[in-house]
Amino acid sequence: MRIDRRGLLNTGAVAFAFAGLARSVEAQTTETYVNEVEGYGPLVRDPNGLLDLPAGFTYQIISQSGDTMDDGLFVPGQPDGMACFPLEGARVALVRNHELRGRSALHRNLGPGGLHEERLGMVDAGKAFGTYKNGRPLPGGCTTIIYDLATHQTVSERLTLIGTSTNCCGGPTPWGSWLSCEETDETPATADVAQAHGWVFEVPATATGPVDPVPLKAMGRFDHEAVCVDPRSGIVYLTEDQNDGLFYRFIPNTPGRLAEGGKLQAMALHGRPGADTRNQDQRAWNVGDWVEIDWIDMEDVEAPAGDLRQRGHASGAALVARGEGIWWGDNEAYLTATSGGPIRRGQVLRLQPNLDGGPDRLQLFVESTDEKTVNMADNITIAPWGHLVLCEDNYSDRIRNHLKGVTPEGKIYTIGRNVFHGNAEFAGACFSPDGEVLFVNIMYPGMTLAIRGPWTSVRT
Repeated sequence: MRIDRRGLLNTGAVAFAFAGLARSVEAQTTETYVNEVEGYGPLVRDPNGLLDLPAGFTYQIISQSGDTMDDGLFVPGQPDGMACFPLEGARVALVRNHELRGRSALHRNLGPGGLHEERLGMVDAGKAFGTYKNGRPLPGGCTTIIYDLATHQTVSERLTLIGTSTNCCGGPTPWGSWLSCEETDETPATADVAQAHGWVFEVPATATGPVDPVPLKAMGRFDHEAVCVDPRSGIVYLTEDQNDGLFYRFIPNTPGRLAEGGKLQAMALHGRPGADTRNQDQRAWNVGDWVEIDWIDMEDVEAPAGDLRQRGHASGAALVARGEGIWWGDNEAYLTATSGGPIRRGQVLRLQPNLDGGPDRLQLFVESTDEKTVNMADNITIAPWGHLVLCEDNYSDRIRNHLKGVTPEGKIYTIGRNVFHGNAEFAGACFSPDGEVLFVNIMYPGMTLAIRGPWTSVRT
């Protein structure tokens, strides 16, 4: 289904017209969410049947899968992780992943008039990292949106990473680039691909076309989800989207120059080799608990067998339940464990690196006991005023996906609700540099939104 957004970019408001959009919201006898603090108050039903927001908030569709970009290609489908970078004046760059994985993903949401993959032949083949076995570029990668905060207009869109697979999330760097993560470990022996995947790639925010796709192999080959960088040390922290996944850090040989290599390590709980942080079948720790952590050197990080997490756990690394989103805050990082906890609806962990020679620490910050409070949080960002924003990722016909806020005390409130047909996940949440706009993706049918409102009025 297409949404007509002509004229929307000139108004910057929610009052835009599009025809034939069915509301497609299941009847609710009870509310779909529970707030632990007031936040911005209750959600208001969107008459357009797309995104419910609190009173005083509006949204704008700034990009949609299937639109034609400035380079002649279609906007790819399945937008996922994303970050916002300042440019000159009021313009920002939104570097955005597309979690496309081979032909099975192509025909779901790439819009009328052709398919993204069919136009990839227009791109210099030398710019594609990976191909099918027949030589055609893989459809995953990144696009970059240039958006003007003053005029509320999308200035341009272009493909900036080509030929990768299953680009799920990633993270921004302090030096102005986006690290795009492949959430796959497919090889020519397991899939219709010509080379092994499972790498991290770097895309400068200023790129105006496809970058040279250099896999950062020293960061390991596994189901990468997201990364964040400690700006004080240049250390990169990496999550792994597996229920028996690990949590990693990468110490670069030269901070800020990741292609020059470095050392990959996995997290272990001090004095508890092979510990399980998931709390799924038995409780290992409680909300608010802190533990000291060690880091184990990983060997053979490019292994074709795709067994890095199993070898790491056998060496003492701790299990994390589907590590997904991670974001750097005030000298600490927050990460989601999407299937953690006794009801397997998610945890948020809090990491405090110690640069003074003492041990790093990890806290169980949030753990869901009710799917209406937190339901499988995936991507995460931190608002300029210090609250977390969680993107829910649970495909269900019973309960909607939401954007959730989390106070510094770990209390939950609701920011938005997807009421569009299909109930797709939110992804890629990130704020503009001035804190006025929250950008976010809805994976299906594939759109990027700009949300505005009285952000600093949150009540806790």
